[in-house]
Amino acid sequence: MTTVARTRDELRRARQALTGSTALVPTMGALHNGHRELIRRAKNLADHVVVSIFVNPLQFGPNEDLARYPRDFDADLRMCEAEGVALVFAPSEKTMYEREPAIRVCAGPIGERLEGASRPGHFDGVLTVVAKLFNLTRPDVAVFGQKDSQQLALVKHMARDLDLGVRIEKAPIVRDDDGLALSSRNKYLSADERQAALALPAALEAAAEVADNGGAPAEVVAAAFGILDSADGVETDYVALVDPDTFEDPSGGEALLAVAARVGNTRLIDNVVVNIQKG
Repeated sequence: MTTVARTRDELRRARQALTGSTALVPTMGALHNGHRELIRRAKNLADHVVVSIFVNPLQFGPNEDLARYPRDFDADLRMCEAEGVALVFAPSEKTMYEREPAIRVCAGPIGERLEGASRPGHFDGVLTVVAKLFNLTRPDVAVFGQKDSQQLALVKHMARDLDLGVRIEKAPIVRDDDGLALSSRNKYLSADERQAALALPAALEAAAEVADNGGAPAEVVAAAFGILDSADGVETDYVALVDPDTFEDPSGGEALLAVAARVGNTRLIDNVVVNIQKG
């Protein structure tokens, strides 16, 4: 039986009842099979799994999709129960932010690149809510998905730099049968838009092949950009080859190819890890 806590007092009592180690899976709800894999990864890492469900307003810009972000708590809870989650923390906005935060976590230079450049302030909001969730749920380990690679890198830096005492674990990207990375925002896509969105995984696959054949960084980026730029219905935001930890230019070896594009009114991100020749 999964316990649901909506207030801080309920969370404190439920958390005290959990003996042994705990793993946190932070989510914004609208859970899908990608989240299911995060939960399963967490179950392998700790005695108990805690899932948080909270659509965090601090990470949405003024013209983004906060109001229409998909929400289905009943379905989310059913998944958590089916996967043996011990505790779901589903606070209201008032519970999480009793007043407008006077202090926020600053994501620094990494948070100003790629997603941060396209969505100013986004990562400050992400790190602020994640820090609060760590403090409230007190996990031993927290699991984040590779699809949000920049978020993953920033959370790792925050946990280490601020001595939060939480180990950060990565779960791989989960894809649908057609190759599209699972995302709660995929629900926005029409049938035609979904077909157009397949340009993202196609671009990554083409770029990875160039990298596997010893292509230079510029050639790897060009392979992905060429597919995205020529795809009908796809507006490319960025194609970038970066160091997966610093998000600066890679010096060789393992690198992250990250892409972002808008399909219709839906903004999608994806990435793949490649190996490039050292310069």
